[in-house]
Amino acid sequence: MAVSARLASSLRPALAALPRAAPRHCRGLSTPQRSEPSLDLGGIFPPLATPFSPTQEVDYAQLEGNLRRYASIPFRGLVALGSNGEYPYLAARERVELVSCVRRALPRDRLLLAGSGCESTQATIELTVSMAEAGADVALVVTPCYYRGAMTTAALIHHYTEVGDASPIPVLLYSVPANTGLDLPMEAVITLAQHPNIIGIKDSGGDITRMGLMVHKTRKEDFQVLAGSAGFLLASYAVGASGGVCALANALGDALCQLDHLCRAGQWQEARELQHRLIEPNTAVTRRFGIPGLKKAMEWFGYYGGPCRAPLAPLSPAQVEELRSTFSANGWL
Repeated sequence: MAVSARLASSLRPALAALPRAAPRHCRGLSTPQRSEPSLDLGGIFPPLATPFSPTQEVDYAQLEGNLRRYASIPFRGLVALGSNGEYPYLAARERVELVSCVRRALPRDRLLLAGSGCESTQATIELTVSMAEAGADVALVVTPCYYRGAMTTAALIHHYTEVGDASPIPVLLYSVPANTGLDLPMEAVITLAQHPNIIGIKDSGGDITRMGLMVHKTRKEDFQVLAGSAGFLLASYAVGASGGVCALANALGDALCQLDHLCRAGQWQEARELQHRLIEPNTAVTRRFGIPGLKKAMEWFGYYGGPCRAPLAPLSPAQVEELRSTFSANGWL
């Protein structure tokens, strides 16, 4: 089932009216000014949760509903097929169809990032080309990790260079050690930042020293660093990150965009207070309860969460209560 033409028509005016991302540099920071990037990734991107029916088929009607609600939030764009989209559990045809559906619902001035990382370089290139054909603006390429012991700096540089060379759209590196057990080495990031078709990295490791060093070491390149989680978004901006791909934005998108705005405006006290209220909910829907927790939280804020695909299991009643208490204690429910 494809996203209807009616939905696409209704979303385009609303999204087109959203404000563009503010300048990447926050007032009050001493980060050296850089030339404007070829493709500005500044702002918040929710890594879309993939909606499934009770029989665990992709539910495109529920996807339509979520996209309709996201249209009123000033996101810079959307991420399809990220870790929170249960990307490893989707068949190749589902991946392409899902990206096609999201693209049809977005005007061209809203960015669509699509996951295309596979274990082999050849498969990654093939899927990246398919994502481009489906309408993605940027390919989000996670580190191959099954043979992680062989994933040396040289091997990873070679992999991403081949993908960057072959990709018809810009490539965003994706380091998520909590899932892969592999941090993309700093040396590899610095080298790959020089590639003309590799425009940045989504770093989900949470090491602010590492993120700051990435910004510093790539400052002469057309390369942007994105925070991979809402829990350290403010700190990431303080060291020069451009934006964030944050799971929590699926449920608290307005709050994440407000935090982005406060940081860019140099309103650090207000930003700090908001960041503090987001830390525990973010931990709950990432490390603590994962995607089942994220989907449950989405339902409390009017979105469709629904089931995950097996073997991901739903939360127990006790876990649901703990999750609810975490959001309530921080003033969100």
